[in-house]
Amino acid sequence: MKAVGIVVEYNPFHNGHAYHLQQSRQISDADIVIAVMSGQFLQRGEPALLPKWQRAKMALSAGVDIVIELPYQFATQKADTFAFGAVSLLSQIGASILCFGSESGEIEHFYHTLQFLKNNKEKYEERIKLNMAQGMSYPSATSSAFLELDPSEKIIDLSKPNNILGFQYVKAINDLGINMRPITIPRTKAGYHDERFSSETIASATSIRKSLFTTGGSLSEINSYIPNTTAAILDDYYRTYKQFQRWENYWPFLKYRLLHASGTELRNIYEVEEGLENRVIEAALAANSFKDFMSIVKTKRYTWTRLQRMCTHILTNTTFDEMNEIMKEANYIRLLGMNDNGRKYLNQWKKHASIPLVSKLSSYHGDDIKLDIRASRVYALGAKEEMTQELLQMEYKQPPFYMTN
Repeated sequence: MKAVGIVVEYNPFHNGHAYHLQQSRQISDADIVIAVMSGQFLQRGEPALLPKWQRAKMALSAGVDIVIELPYQFATQKADTFAFGAVSLLSQIGASILCFGSESGEIEHFYHTLQFLKNNKEKYEERIKLNMAQGMSYPSATSSAFLELDPSEKIIDLSKPNNILGFQYVKAINDLGINMRPITIPRTKAGYHDERFSSETIASATSIRKSLFTTGGSLSEINSYIPNTTAAILDDYYRTYKQFQRWENYWPFLKYRLLHASGTELRNIYEVEEGLENRVIEAALAANSFKDFMSIVKTKRYTWTRLQRMCTHILTNTTFDEMNEIMKEANYIRLLGMNDNGRKYLNQWKKHASIPLVSKLSSYHGDDIKLDIRASRVYALGAKEEMTQELLQMEYKQPPFYMTN
C-alpha cells in the first residue's frame, strides 16, 4: 500500500486542511494518508486549542487514515528541527511521499533553493551572523541574508512561513538520505497568520481561534470555514470543558515557575539564553497577564514565537540536557488514531517495523517519551479545575481512536 505523509497541527481542522488532505491523496495517488500531528504544545510555542485526541478525531473524521504524534522535542522547535522530526517519523512508518502546502506551489523551486544555499553556504552563514550581531531575530537574519545573496526567480521566497517549512522538509529528506518524494500544492486565499476572514470558505486557523476566543466559544462566525465534523467536536469539547486552551489559562503556573526559580535554574531551561532569565523574572514581577508579560519581554532580537517556545519549556521544565539527549530520530511512533484502511496498513507495516508502535503507554518503557507525558500533565493544568483530573488521566487511559470507514 502506497502512503503519503502530511505534517499537521489541526488547531483546529478547517476547510483549507480538507483541501490539502484531498489534494495530497489525489496528486500522490496514494492508498493511505498518514498525518504526523503535533501534541499538546505546538510549533509556535502555544498550547493547542484542544487536546491531541480531539484533534486526531477531527483528522480521522475528515478522511485521514492514520494519525501519529510528533513528539514534544520536535513539535515545539524552530522549523528545521520540527521538519527533521516529522520527516524522520513519516519515513519510519513507510510514507514514500510527503505533500505540503506552500506559497510557492512549485516543488522544483525548492530543489533550486536547496542547491543555491549549498553553493553559497559560507556566505549565507556569515551574513546570518552579521545580521544577528546587529540585533535581528534569527528568522529576520536568515531571510535578509538570503535576499542579500541575490537569488534568481526560480528560488522560493524564504520570508513566507509555509515556504520556510516546505524548504526544511525538502532539506530534511535530503539530509536523511531517504527515499521520499516531496510534492507541494499552492496555499491560497488565507495566509498562515491572517487574523481576519477574507474568503467565504477558507480561513486561517489563526483567524478561527481568534473568533472562538472573542465570541466565547460560539461557532456562528466560523461555521462556513470548518467541516461539520470539526464543528461537532469543537462544540462537544466546549460544552464539556467550558473553554478552549490558550496561554492565559497557564499564566498563573508560568508566573509561579518564573518567580520561584533562580536565575541559575532558568539558565538550564532549553532556549533560555543570553541573559533572558533576568528579563523574564523582572517581566513576571510586573505583568498581570501572559499578554502583558510577552509585551514586556519582547524585543527586536526575539520573535514572539521564539519567546513563546521558551515559555513552553519553562512551563514544562524542559532542560537543555534532556532536550539535547533525545533530539535525534524518534525511537517510537505514538499512535493517536486510525480507520479501517489505516489498521490494514499498520498490520502490514508492523511485520518489518524497525521501531515500536505505541498504542498504550504501559507497553512502552523508553525514557524518550517522558517529555510527551510531562507536556500532557502540564497541559491538563490549563483546564477548569473540575476537568483537570479527566485530562490528566486521558494521557494514560485514552486508546487510539478507531473509526470505521
